[in-house]
Amino acid sequence: MAAVSCARLLSPGSVHGLRLGSRLLPALSRVSLVRCHRLGPADDELYQRTTVTLLQKEAAGGAVIYSYSPRGFNISGNKVLGPCAVLPPAVLQWNVGHHTDITVESLSLFYLLEPRIEILVLGTGARTERLDPNVLDFLKKKGIAVEVQDTPNACATFNFLSSERRLAAAGLIPPPAAE
Repeated sequence: MAAVSCARLLSPGSVHGLRLGSRLLPALSRVSLVRCHRLGPADDELYQRTTVTLLQKEAAGGAVIYSYSPRGFNISGNKVLGPCAVLPPAVLQWNVGHHTDITVESLSLFYLLEPRIEILVLGTGARTERLDPNVLDFLKKKGIAVEVQDTPNACATFNFLSSERRLAAAGLIPPPAAE
């Protein structure tokens, strides 16, 4: 019906006639638009704010330590030889050979990261070893919790923290070969 009305108003033989220019068009001045229904507060469905939720593919769960040996580690399917630093986005070689080599300088990689890690899991080889208290105090002042364990337990702890989506990192020394 609306199409018929528009066609009648715009047809050249129309009684109302249309002019283009600065003058008001008489055919359109008499037509008033009327809504059939006025919206009110009762129409809450129409007055609600529109929200948009973007669904993004979740990032991978991070690094997973599958196995360890005296030669190194299998981290997310990649073989890493020797001691390594497992960081949220990467796995790096770590230049320590023994737990006595763990110093403030060797841990600088972990406290310079952004975003800051919450917890650092250190695997010291076949058994849990004591670290220099100055090193632990330094990391505590930087706001990083430290968990020192033997390497098998450190691997399991890191995997658990990663599965909980915690900002965790690991410094791992492979355990020596069993004799």
